Amino acid sequence: MEITDLTPAERRVWEAFPLGGRVDFRESDDDDPASGASWGPERTVRAQVLRTLLLDGPARHGEIAGLKVIGARITGRLDLKYGITDHPIRLRSCHFTHPPNMYGARLRALVLSDSVLPELMAGALRVDGVLRMSRCRIAGPVRLAGAQIAGAIFLDGARLGPNPDEAEEPALQLNHALIGNDIWAAGLVSHGRIRLNAATVDGEVNLDDARLHNPGGTALNAETLSVGTDLRAMRLHAHGRVNLSGARIPRQLNLAYARLSTPHDQALRASSCVIGELWLREAAPIEGIVNLRRSQIELLHIAPETWPDRVRIDGLTYRRLAPHLPAAQRLPLLEREEGGYLPFVYEQLTTAYRTAGDEAAARTVQLAKLRRHRRTLPRYAALWGHLQDATVGYGFRPMRAATWLLTLLLTGALAFTLHHPGPLKPDEAPDFNPLFYTVDLLLPIIDFGQESAYAPQGWLQWLSYALIVTGWVLATTIAAGITRSLSRQ
Repeated sequence: MEITDLTPAERRVWEAFPLGGRVDFRESDDDDPASGASWGPERTVRAQVLRTLLLDGPARHGEIAGLKVIGARITGRLDLKYGITDHPIRLRSCHFTHPPNMYGARLRALVLSDSVLPELMAGALRVDGVLRMSRCRIAGPVRLAGAQIAGAIFLDGARLGPNPDEAEEPALQLNHALIGNDIWAAGLVSHGRIRLNAATVDGEVNLDDARLHNPGGTALNAETLSVGTDLRAMRLHAHGRVNLSGARIPRQLNLAYARLSTPHDQALRASSCVIGELWLREAAPIEGIVNLRRSQIELLHIAPETWPDRVRIDGLTYRRLAPHLPAAQRLPLLEREEGGYLPFVYEQLTTAYRTAGDEAAARTVQLAKLRRHRRTLPRYAALWGHLQDATVGYGFRPMRAATWLLTLLLTGALAFTLHHPGPLKPDEAPDFNPLFYTVDLLLPIIDFGQESAYAPQGWLQWLSYALIVTGWVLATTIAAGITRSLSRQ
């Protein structure tokens, strides 16, 4: 392009380029690029002019060239497909009439902050510095799949979609991207799906205060995402599934104060994940299913009222639970597992309480596990369980057996004190002792010689039979409880 073809606005940009100078077309600091379609020729720059500058622009010895334009209306398509430029690109508060095409391009730095674009085609883009799209408004999809960004990506305050013409295409595509620093998207508003599948972020992902809207579908799809530190999403509002299946987050997945809503489907899918800490502190009650199957979490911070009515936690392992609450408040969650009775979920909760040093709560969980298992048994097998539960609490309530024995001992001793049974051989029988006679009847392994020397009659005989049978039952259940306790240890 000959320089004589340039308009006055374009000449300003051309002359500032070799100096790295800034050209500001704004009439005031609060100019809105959304109204850029009405801007006149004094603020209009053809995309072809910018392309020529970036690929073969003038240079000046001793100066660092660069494109720095603010508040321009850029007409035509900025086509840098597979292009290589050594100059930073800064196009802030600009209005693009056509989607830029930067597929496969290699750039030093790209800044589009506060600009308005129809869409962005930049798959496989390589940026040696940062990519800034803070507060951008982009109606169509942002295609950055496979991008390699050495620095950070800034999407804070950006607004993506809605684009009715591309309803099935994600609003933001960062799948398989390699990010050398952070993804900073605090306050992002997205109408449509965000894809972070198989992306690798060496720093953190920040979605604090983001609003993700894709009702009936997936709002955030980040399967096998790998993060160097944290994934922050405090106060996130997600109307659509949050899918983190297979993600690796070594420190925190922070969903404190978040609102997750996907009724009749999975609101949070974080199965097969490895996460340092999962925080749902003071989050709103989740609307939809929570799927944490086979995930490994060091700390799980979630209040009982945050869990939904349906969960999938089979194979979930965690070392600690917060806040620390009585077992009675945690146990109802285990009843919501869609797979029915799963012994592992009770064992895992037991382990968490033992890690916290709360052995009493751990015993309560184990007792609840056996009672839940009893409901899966046929009636004849469940009867024996009811008996063990009533007598010794399956070995977790040993004082119950002592109470039963003491009650029966006092009952028998009182009855036999008032009504002595007759001796079998009066000349050989020892002096009758109602207390030790009752002990002989109750405890099958103890023999004081009283039971074999006396024979009760009438109702006393039936009482003795009852004491003998009850003694055997108590002895058997106590032995079963002791065996179970020893096997646990």
